[in-house]
This record gives sequence, structure tokens and C-alpha cells, in this order.
Amino acid sequence: MKLLSVAIPCYNSEDYMKKCIESLLVGGEDVEILIVDDGSTDGTGKIADAYESRYPSIVKAIHKENGGHGSAVNAGLAHATGLYYKVVDSDDWVKESAYQKILDTLRDIIARGDTLDMLISNFVYEKEGEKKHKVMKYHHALPQDKIFGWNEVRHFHKGQYILMHSVIFRTKLLRECGLNLPEKTFYVDNIFVFEPLPYVKNMYYLDVNFYRYYIGREGQSVNEEIMISRIDQQIKVNKIMIDYFVDNKNKIVGKSKLKKYMLNYLEIITVISSVMLIRSGTEENLEKKAKLWEYIRQKDIGLFIKLRYGVLGNSMNLPGKGGRKITVEGYKICRRFFKFN
Repeated sequence: MKLLSVAIPCYNSEDYMKKCIESLLVGGEDVEILIVDDGSTDGTGKIADAYESRYPSIVKAIHKENGGHGSAVNAGLAHATGLYYKVVDSDDWVKESAYQKILDTLRDIIARGDTLDMLISNFVYEKEGEKKHKVMKYHHALPQDKIFGWNEVRHFHKGQYILMHSVIFRTKLLRECGLNLPEKTFYVDNIFVFEPLPYVKNMYYLDVNFYRYYIGREGQSVNEEIMISRIDQQIKVNKIMIDYFVDNKNKIVGKSKLKKYMLNYLEIITVISSVMLIRSGTEENLEKKAKLWEYIRQKDIGLFIKLRYGVLGNSMNLPGKGGRKITVEGYKICRRFFKFN
């Protein structure tokens, strides 16, 4: 059995996927690299097959019909044989020194006979054209270099969350929680780091800059114009997360810090949906914003009150054009700071 399975969802990724794969190969025989060719129409499939032929004990090429990012993550999970599971997008890569430290840490934990549900590390925004890259760290919120539970988690800053780039899950945990991301849908990485949380009993944080998250490729899903054009998919993900939280309240009873974290995550996702709908400037999308908030109210009035009258949620619902202008200006500040576009 492998220590770590790494899935690389690929769709027409021939121009950049090699950098990603090469950065992961240095993990050696303890790592299984699952290149998921999601119905590509370029040379992606051939590149995947070539790597499998060259590294048959490390690389596995998986070919499937196009189903989107979530479908590729699901396929990787279905084929994974490693104790732990990581997703690395095909236009991103990892840093070797941090990679080796993560593998060493996982080996040590297993050798001690401990069970770890989730390992967290830093990621770096590799934004095109910027010399100084922002690092997303968690040292202020999480204990370092030890296994800990939710009761030891400290305060997360607004806008800072454990993203797909940050996490490595225990493979069996993902299967036990029934994780199954929707197909033909963008932004499902939010579901990936949300639905497993009630099943996570313990964590480990390594303060290393492991994942390099590239921003700047044309047509990238986090581009603001692209996000607005795909706003219905953002809303779909938003509603899935709302439904999951409401329908699984029993799993977080008595876990106040887990509940707070999940509520804050829901708040930022709902705010992003609202901001994109506002920035589109169309009456149709403003109506969609009203319907989203009404959906939350109908689903759970207590959750609606928490989200609607929180600091960020309240700013999303200020009346009139003046209120919307304040919202957009606040969003611009967040965008410059967090660089999520």
C-alpha cells in the first residue's frame, strides 16, 4: 500500500501538466500519482500514458469521459490505494523540501501507530506578474508539529480558510463520509474541504510552504469575469453546502469550534456568491441574490440570521445602489489582500 495518493485532474492540460507531475515524482515509491484525463481533446492523455509507461510503479493514467473537476477528483479517490489522499491541480505544483517533510511526517505518524485524519500545510499564491507571492499560513490558528483536535483550534481571520490546496485527508475517511462531488460543476473544491470536516477528529499542521497555487492562466475558474459567467454553478455549490450543514447538524453537536469554523466558511462562500451577483450589474442576478438568501431563510431560519446579520453578510444586503457600492469597494480590498482573483 502506498503512503500517499495524489490525484491530478487534467483537462486539456498538455501545456503545463508536466511541471506538476515532475514536482510530485520526487516523492518516490511511497507516492502514487493518479493522472486523471477528464475527456481531454489535446495531448493530455498521451502525456499521462507516457508517464505511466516510464514510471509504472508510481504513475497511473486514468482516462474517463469529461465530467468536470469534481468528477476527476471522484475518479482519483475511487482508484486511490494510498493511506492519504491529496489533490493537485494540473497547473499547480509542489515544493520539494516541503513535500519531503510532509512525507516524513506521515511516515512518523504511521510508525507510532497513530491515526491522523487531516494534515494541513501552507500554500503560496503564485500570481502571474507579481514578484512577491502571498503565503497563506495557519500558525496563528493551529498548533504546530503535533496531533490536535478541534478544541485546540484558535481563531481564523476572516477570509482565511483551510482550502483544497492546504489539505491531505486520510483516504478511508473520505470514503466513509461518502464524499461525492457533483459533475459538470466548478468550485466544488469548497465542498471537498467542507463535507469531511464533521468526520475529522484530529489534525496536524506543518508550517511549510508546500503547494504552489498558480493564478493568471487565461480562462482560469477564479478569474472574476469567468466566475460571474458561471455564477449559477457558484450558487449550486453554495446551496449544496447550506443543505449539508443543515442536514448534518447532529454530527457537530457539542463541537463549538467546528461549528463556528463551518459557519464562517458558509458565510464567506455566501458573500462571494452575493458579491459576484452584485458585480454583474444585472437585475436578473440581483434577483438571484435575493432568491439565494430566501433559500437560506426557508432552509433554516437560525442559520439565515447568523449569516444575514454577521459582519460580512450584513454588508451584502445594504439597501440601494449606495449599499451595493460599499459592498463592491470592500470586495476590491479583499481581492487585493487575499488574491483570490
